Amino acid sequence: MNTIDHNKKAWDKKVEEGAVYTKPVSKEMIETSKSGDWSITVTTEKPVPRNWFPSSLDGLKVLCLAAGGGQQGPVLAAAGAEVTVIDISIKQLEQDAFVAERDGLNLKTVQGSMDDLHMFEDESFDLIVHPVSNLFVEYIQPVWNEAARVLKEKGTLISGFTNPLLFIFNDEQEMKGNLEVSNSVPSSTVSGFSEEELQAYLEADQTIEYAHTLEEQIQGQINAGFMVAGLYEDDFGGRRMLDKYIKTFIATKAIKQS
Repeated sequence: MNTIDHNKKAWDKKVEEGAVYTKPVSKEMIETSKSGDWSITVTTEKPVPRNWFPSSLDGLKVLCLAAGGGQQGPVLAAAGAEVTVIDISIKQLEQDAFVAERDGLNLKTVQGSMDDLHMFEDESFDLIVHPVSNLFVEYIQPVWNEAARVLKEKGTLISGFTNPLLFIFNDEQEMKGNLEVSNSVPSSTVSGFSEEELQAYLEADQTIEYAHTLEEQIQGQINAGFMVAGLYEDDFGGRRMLDKYIKTFIATKAIKQS
């Protein structure tokens, strides 16, 4: 089973279905961003603090990593950055290209996987924005390693990722109001499936997701040569039962060390 190829197809389908993370930002938001009033998210609800960014984005070389969908990239381009968006899904990238053409933005798109940035030279970018997405690859250390390689010294990596506690509960039971612990971490959405169950899941074009540990997420960045310099938590905005008890998403700011 090739997870990357499967998730590429699954995300193309999400675009066709109009899923929330595939909807491009409005022309009005782009105009507001051009005037200097802008914000982005890398989790679900909470904006990234503005002091995590330089005071000016003019000419800043930004990589939006696994961040197609016409959301973060166009806003940062409207704020003055030179933006490259890389994503595994062509249809997600088409959303960014649509906004760039509509609003005359300095933005280019590249199809590729977040764990293999061979198309970019070392120290190509000043800033990487990596919204919640590394749950779609089985191993995330290569993601951190590649991010460190293509960032300039003292460059910034802003990442969103899932609190692994979200994965230990049975999704179907939670929707019924029951918090039932049924999954281990690390694991995946297809862990323990029979051949028949796996085939049915794949044929439904559901994304394969991986539950990564906090050690993989945070210490993994440190192992790649980053210093973690900021952290905040976020939730589903009341859309999940777990929101009453704990934040289910985490964002970090990390600085590449020499």
